[in-house]
Amino acid sequence: MSPGPIRIPITRPAVGEEEAAAAAAVVRSGWLAMGERVAELEAALASAVGAPHAVAVSSGTAALHLSLVALGVGPGDEVILPSLSFIATANVVLYVGARPVFVDVDERTFNIDPASVGAALTPRTRAILPVHQLGLPAPLDELQAIAEARGLLLVEDGACALGASWRGRPVGASARCCCFSFHPRKVITTGEGGMIVTTDEALAATARLLRGQGASLGAAERHSADSLRFEEYRLVGYNYRLTDIQAAIGLAQLKRLPALVGRRRELAVRYTSRLAAVEGVRPPGEPEGALHSYQSYMVLLEGPWSRRAIMQRLAEAGIATRRAVTAIHETPAYRARLGDLPRLPVTERVARRGLMLPLYPQMTEAEQDEVIAALVAACR
Repeated sequence: MSPGPIRIPITRPAVGEEEAAAAAAVVRSGWLAMGERVAELEAALASAVGAPHAVAVSSGTAALHLSLVALGVGPGDEVILPSLSFIATANVVLYVGARPVFVDVDERTFNIDPASVGAALTPRTRAILPVHQLGLPAPLDELQAIAEARGLLLVEDGACALGASWRGRPVGASARCCCFSFHPRKVITTGEGGMIVTTDEALAATARLLRGQGASLGAAERHSADSLRFEEYRLVGYNYRLTDIQAAIGLAQLKRLPALVGRRRELAVRYTSRLAAVEGVRPPGEPEGALHSYQSYMVLLEGPWSRRAIMQRLAEAGIATRRAVTAIHETPAYRARLGDLPRLPVTERVARRGLMLPLYPQMTEAEQDEVIAALVAACR
């Protein structure tokens, strides 16, 4: 039986009239390239997070890539990261010529397991790349202790975690390097885009050079200068710039960040309270000290059913779902590269049994009740 039309989507960007008006204003100004709005978004996001520096780029992937380049990670280095993540987390390690070393995750949080990190350390280890999984902060205290003891870099993949916090501090506030994404599925969106936040002034300066082909001056600086100025190309860089029109949308979105995260949390708490009694469906955990931004809401199916069958039944009921986060080491792109595959039992189990349910700020309680009822019926 083929699924009917999907009535309840898995996610929906929270973009409305204010964002459209902000973008239209940039279009009318005739300035679409990287300029004043980008600088405003950088300052606003740095302030919102509590970090001294922020560098806007074209995607979350670009943010991670530039961070590794700016920090000098390269051939011969190993970077420890969870296999349970979007594939871009591992791809950026290959971009700089380093070797990704995959480790397991904690079954309750889906975040990187510090014990697995410790077991994977070698003399070649240069960096640890934790993922704040689906918006839940990784165990930063333990990871920072490992990094400091071994003199390692800690580069945080916070793609989903804008608005989350750890022990009362926003994710990214004290990070040497934390990277956010503004993809349409994230907590706020610029259509596509990303941001590096950092406490390291030199890292921020290098990232700014790298994002614009290594040019010492941007177009906005040249055109606004009182005297004739020419750019120099001091580094081999990339075209990773964010445009002013994207930044204008991001500024409008950022004003709504507390409300967007608050609504996501309300819906997530409601899901958890109602699904806790459903046999064979395990809601996600939120450890003490962590504030989850719930970019996505993923449950584990522990019953005897096939996940594909459950997803098919929900689709027939007009409800869109997604499978779990990918186990990168099992993808065709990485199986051939790795040779002997690591054994990551928790990652593999979550990747096979995880199910993401619809969650977005515009979701009504009636729609959520429909999802819950359909899931309960599908699991009978």
